[in-house]
Order: sequence, then structure tokens, then C-alpha cells
Amino acid sequence: MTESTKGARPPEDGGLKRRELAMIPVALGAVGAGTASAQPAPALDDAPLSDLQEALAQGRVTSSDLTRAYLARIEAYDRQGPGLNSVRVTNPDALSIAAGLDGVKPSASQPLAGLPILVKDNIATGDRQPTTAGSLALGGAHAKDDASVIKRLREAGAVILGKANLTEFANILAIGMPSGYSSIAGYVRNPYSPNLMANGAPVVLPGGSSAGSAVAVAAGLCAAAIGTETSGSLLSPATQNGLVTVKPTVGLISRSGIIPISHSQDTAGPLTRTVRDSAILLNVLAARDPDDPATHLLQRPDDYTAGLDKDGLKGARIGVPSDPDDPLNDPFYGPLSVRAKALMAQAIRVLEDLGATVVRAAIPAIGWIGGPGTTMPVLNRNPLSPAKGTPGPASVVFLYELKRDLNLYLRDWATTTQMKTMADVIAFNTENADKALRYGQDLFLAAEATRGDLSELEYKSARAMDLMAAKERGMDAYMDQHRLDAVVFPGASGSSIAAKPGYPSVQVPAGFISGVGKTETPDYPLGLTFAGRAWSEATLLRFAYAYEQATKARRPPPDLPAL
Repeated sequence: MTESTKGARPPEDGGLKRRELAMIPVALGAVGAGTASAQPAPALDDAPLSDLQEALAQGRVTSSDLTRAYLARIEAYDRQGPGLNSVRVTNPDALSIAAGLDGVKPSASQPLAGLPILVKDNIATGDRQPTTAGSLALGGAHAKDDASVIKRLREAGAVILGKANLTEFANILAIGMPSGYSSIAGYVRNPYSPNLMANGAPVVLPGGSSAGSAVAVAAGLCAAAIGTETSGSLLSPATQNGLVTVKPTVGLISRSGIIPISHSQDTAGPLTRTVRDSAILLNVLAARDPDDPATHLLQRPDDYTAGLDKDGLKGARIGVPSDPDDPLNDPFYGPLSVRAKALMAQAIRVLEDLGATVVRAAIPAIGWIGGPGTTMPVLNRNPLSPAKGTPGPASVVFLYELKRDLNLYLRDWATTTQMKTMADVIAFNTENADKALRYGQDLFLAAEATRGDLSELEYKSARAMDLMAAKERGMDAYMDQHRLDAVVFPGASGSSIAAKPGYPSVQVPAGFISGVGKTETPDYPLGLTFAGRAWSEATLLRFAYAYEQATKARRPPPDLPAL
């Protein structure tokens, strides 16, 4: 056990015995036993949240049972065994919270009653768990209160099981930092290839920055998890771990209490094993918040699960931004490996078989290239980068908003820490460089050089150009021209063009690929992402559900069986 995981071990009375885990699948399958209609229950490691919800409602299992079982799986697979390292710390109060919910069944008012949920460690919890963003500088930092997302989960009856590891500061600290790495915890490993390492880092990355949240769900260490995204940080780990995620419209879920990068693009979102599970969580999380002005424009249906339909793709017009007549303008499908291209071709045939009209046409190049002045060169100081000492591109909006937004979080939310500004974090990292700066902090240095008040003309211009390119001349122009209901991308490749205007994406597992560069690897997942305009989550979920039900492409990691 590394220094960063000391104290994270579940208590010895927390159900760490394998015989106790073995009881859980039996309990889930107990109802209807001996009748002709009895169906075997899924093993705990792969049980959808909706099945667990039903088992709790019918009294076939208790919240304490589930919490003990998940804590045992964390011990067996995250701390020991393959050492996935997805959970930074378990909640010391999880078992007592679960015990208090043993008599409460999921209901309309508390749909998540008794369900153990992990949350990314950049989401504030006003409890005994620190909120660190993966940074040694914030190792002892707590939060003054629960983030709005956490309040919604608790009100719905969820057990906050613990905090998930992440790419440090959601991957805005240094150029070239591998996804899933943080100074406080080290590397998160992909459960489909946990042992294949090179230079200390995983060859098959877990995706990031919500790496731990995704790995924990894929490995069956929780019922579901909450991650965050600025540009790709939900979609990337979802595709790498064979999960469903919703990257919502900015303003659908409150950002209050989340350690930020960019208020223009930041959002939280669910990571789950099924589309229905993501819809259930979205029902809980999507709400107006007086502390977050972006939520005041929120538009949502009463129930995101109501529109799920296996025939939901009939009559839909789906854009595939890959035109054989314009091969130079294909950054999404063009770079795929041979196997990935074959998998995406198969996925597109499924869409057509399900009744969708597929439109193959390239997105206007400015949409993904970006408008003038939207990126800036930053000196790459990463000591492990082959490009060290050369300029690397970075988002102007991210760097300028980062200083302002992080300083506000540290001022208004962080407690029990001497880190009150970004400058304090930089100074701490410099003083503790041997532990804190394996990959440097070049992006923080660039952000600190800004005024921190968003008054600069270059920032205002960059934000306007981001919207002009990705929204007006990108997604909007593309969808208008071809009368599209959604656009499909392989994996997380379309994350940026959808995220800049704050548009939503829903990803669903599509199948498996292998190989990273010239390195052979075990099979690992690749997802299919549906993206659309603001507030179209219900439509995208309907499309993803139809695809999911037709393909059943997800399968859990092969070497992590039920204990």
C-alpha cells in the first residue's frame, strides 16, 4: 500500500470476508426462487444500478450488504490484486450511513436510497473526506459544505462510498500528463489491461480526467460514479472502460462546489454500466441551483427514463462526419486503427438497421480546427516529455478562466489548508518538486501569468472565437445543413467540438479494439458517442438506448470475477 492510500482501507468490520461477498448475488436472486418465472440475478460486479435499485425496493438486499460488498471489492481489486488504484479514499462513514438506510426503500422521493456511489475527488464533500483534485498541495484540504451535486445525491438517498482518483487538477496542470495520474495517488490502471506498463505508466490508459470514477464502475466497485468534464473528461474514460456516460449541457447540473477549470465548459455527469442507469442519475442531478446561474436556463423532461425505447432510432437523421470525398477533413474517423474503423463501420450499419438515416458528410473544418486566437503556445517543461523545451498548444479560455475560477474555489470552499490561491499551489509544488512535479506544472504557470479577472481582450476574443467556430460554423451549421437529430463520433474524438458551446454528448459501448501504437495489448473497449444541441439529453439517451439494446456490446473486465 502506498503512502497515498494509507487510511483508505475499509474498516475490519466492514465486511471484508469473501464469504460475505458470496452472499450478495444469492440475495439479489432470492425473490421468486423456486418459481417458473425466477431469473438468475447478475453478479454484484456487473449488476446495473437499476437492478440493485429493484433488489433494495423488494427487500432482497440491504444497503449495508451492498456497501460491505463494494468495500470488499475495493480491497481485493483496487488495493490488492491488480491494484487498479481507482479509489483514493473510502468514506469512513459509509457503513454507518448505509445502516441508517437499511429500512429505507428506493421511492419516487428517494430513488437512490441505499445505493453506494463514488464521486470524483474534485467534487466537494462537507464530511470527513478531503477534496484534493489529486494534488499533494491539497492533500489535507476539506470543503466547507457539500457541492450541490453531493446534496442532490444525499437527498436521493445515495451512500457516498468514497472519492475516486483522477488526473491531477482534471488534467490542467501539465502538458503531456498521462490520464489517471496524480501526485497524491500515482497511476490509475485500466481494468481491461491492468498489468501492461511502460516507463511506470499504463500502456492502455484508463482515460481521463475522470479515470478513477470510470475504472471503479467498470470493475464493479460501486453501483455508479460521478465524474466531471471540461472537454473529454467523461467521454474519454467512458470509452476506455466500456461505460455509458452523459456529458450534459452546461447548466443542466450545478457546478457549485466543484474544483474548476473553466466555468464556460465545466459540468458533472454520470458514469454507469447502462443507459437506463445514466438516465436515473440524470433525473436526480439535473436541477436549478440558485448558486449557479447557468442552471437558471435549464430545460429537462420530468423523467429521462420515460423516453427510452428500443425503437428509438427509427426515423432519426444521424450525421457521420466522415466523407470519403473529403478525406483531409476527417479528424474523427480518419485516424482510427484498422480494427477501430471496422468496429465503427459495424456500429453505423446497426444505426441504419434500426431505422436511422445516416448522412455521411464532413463537419466544416473551422469547427474542429478552431477560430483564430483560440489556442496559445505554452513552454513544455514536462521533464518526461520528448517535446520538452518546445511550445505546446493550450486553450486560451481554459488558462484564463482557470486562474480566476480556481482562486474563487480556494477562497470560498477550501478549508483546513494553507492553499488559498493558485500561486500558493505553484509554490508548494515547487518546494516539493520531487513528489509533486513528476510531469511539471507548465499549464499552471501559464495560467498564473494572466490577470485572473477575465478582463483581457485576448480572453474575450478567444471565447467568442470558440463559439463562432465550434457552435455557429461547426455543430450548428452542420446540423442545420443536413437536418440532423444527432452526430455520432468514435469514442471521445468529438468531445471538443461539442464541449466548447456547452452541448451534450451521450456515449454507449460499441465493442472492443486492441493495440496502442505498435504495442500489442489485450482487448479494451471503444464507445460510440451521440452529440447534439443544448438540452437534447433525452433525445440522445433514446438513441443510445436503442443502440445499446440492439448490440449489448458491453462486457465487464475478464479477470475481475465476483469474489
